[in-house]
Amino acid sequence: MKRSSKKLAVLVGGFALSWTAAAGIAAADPGLDSAINTTCNYSQAVAALNAISPQAGKQFSAAPAAQAWLRTFLNAPPGQRQQMAQQAENLPGAAQYFGLVEQMAGTCSNY
Repeated sequence: MKRSSKKLAVLVGGFALSWTAAAGIAAADPGLDSAINTTCNYSQAVAALNAISPQAGKQFSAAPAAQAWLRTFLNAPPGQRQQMAQQAENLPGAAQYFGLVEQMAGTCSNY
């Protein structure tokens, strides 16, 4: 898998990074709060990603590691999601995907 695909996988699959922040846990980047607090399921998140950016959706579909990460993230308790989000934030180049992740989390309930 290409390095950029791995990043996208971790970021999208990963905020695809913490969807329910627990009280008392240090907050991730404010741009990721919607992802951390989302109530969307995996299918909704993927549908939103595909609608927002077909290219990113295609990359995500070709990245089994990203898909597994997103499933794990969405099934994780709040504290674990927060940790996953913080780890993803530290990846080089991660910031370029924050807007996409924010849009995905903000619209996934429509799917």
